[in-house]
Amino acid sequence: MKFKPTEYKLMNVATGRIFDDEGWSLSDPQSSEPSLVRAVYANKKFIPRDDLSGIYRYANWMPVQRTLKNSCAPVTYKSRGLAKFLGLENLYITLSGYYPKIGARFQTCSFKETEAFSVCARMSKKEDRVLIVQSAGNTARAFAQICSDNDIPVVICIPEDSKHDLWFHKKLNRCVKLIAVPHGCDYYDAIHLGEKLARNPRFFLEGGAKNVARRDGMGTTILSFAELTHRIPDAYFQAVGSGTGAIAAWENAERLAADGDYGENNMRVYVAQNSPFTLICDSWKARSRKLADLAPEVGRRQAEIILAKVLANRQPPYSLAGGLFDVLSKSDGDAFACPNDGIMYWLLMFRNLEGYEPLPASSAAVYALAQAVKEGRVRKDEYIMLNCTGGGMLGAMSKGYIFKEPDLILSPDLPEEEIITAVDSLF
Repeated sequence: MKFKPTEYKLMNVATGRIFDDEGWSLSDPQSSEPSLVRAVYANKKFIPRDDLSGIYRYANWMPVQRTLKNSCAPVTYKSRGLAKFLGLENLYITLSGYYPKIGARFQTCSFKETEAFSVCARMSKKEDRVLIVQSAGNTARAFAQICSDNDIPVVICIPEDSKHDLWFHKKLNRCVKLIAVPHGCDYYDAIHLGEKLARNPRFFLEGGAKNVARRDGMGTTILSFAELTHRIPDAYFQAVGSGTGAIAAWENAERLAADGDYGENNMRVYVAQNSPFTLICDSWKARSRKLADLAPEVGRRQAEIILAKVLANRQPPYSLAGGLFDVLSKSDGDAFACPNDGIMYWLLMFRNLEGYEPLPASSAAVYALAQAVKEGRVRKDEYIMLNCTGGGMLGAMSKGYIFKEPDLILSPDLPEEEIITAVDSLF
């Protein structure tokens, strides 16, 4: 059966203006202030599609033109081990990772696959430009795998210090090119490199948090929860670097509330970061829409120290309309800072209690949940969603793996012409 593209328009969150998507719109060209745009779907009801597999069961609320192969949807289940340990009656864990026992089969063990399958399916088959993706690690692995499997040309920009995250079960298709910024650089530097490359019309930026496909792909996690429980969570926990996943969860909670069959959206959004890199936490604790000051050299050093390196982002979508500040404010949420030893403790405890090991970022979210319980932020009978954004890597890697080495290592300070020429020569 031929897939019919999902019908939707875009809405400026700040002004409410609704307009057509010109194919890869990342913002409202008429907006007078920084704002996310949000997809407004023709189908207002949440109706999973039984005729489609994997993540595309949720295609009615994804801005996609086609489907891609090898996708997997997040899996939600009611916790027993961790729930009993924390004294919670209705703790549900949504896993985007590798744990075949419950049906979770994410190839790269991370919920970044939800982004990649949505973003790449938003692209037309006729697209002849090369996609640029900037990543701190997990996003790179996800886009590399999905683009390789589906023959989509892509340039992935990462910090060289994150190249150990680029493991795969087999050699990638030649359409995938990996460009690293040198040792000592961070995610922000990878973003800067990609932005320079995008000044050549042969290449175009994926868009990060501004891309509605990225957010609505990530938002399938809460759709998985709603499909199982038939309600919106009372409390939602997730570790964040940019906060895009938490924004996506809030947006889909709003859509579920508008559906009318899932109750009101009273969901409190709780996010976690890995100290000492706590830019979002520090900004929120000050109740400031403006991000706290963070000198580049300090941010780079903090990013080197933390275990969950994917949580280090010096340019999160926090301040703009529809960003994380608005989500935390509207949801009466909060932010937690998890130390490295907290990550190690909850990684081991979670594995003992649930049967698989979470990634370090997910372990920070478990820490936040435990702190919220300890502080009385959540009641034991509330419906709680723990977004386990990655896990099961030991099981996945036990099948064998190889590393993808960078095709080029380029300083983000190089002139754009030099960067463009070097990358263009790879294709």
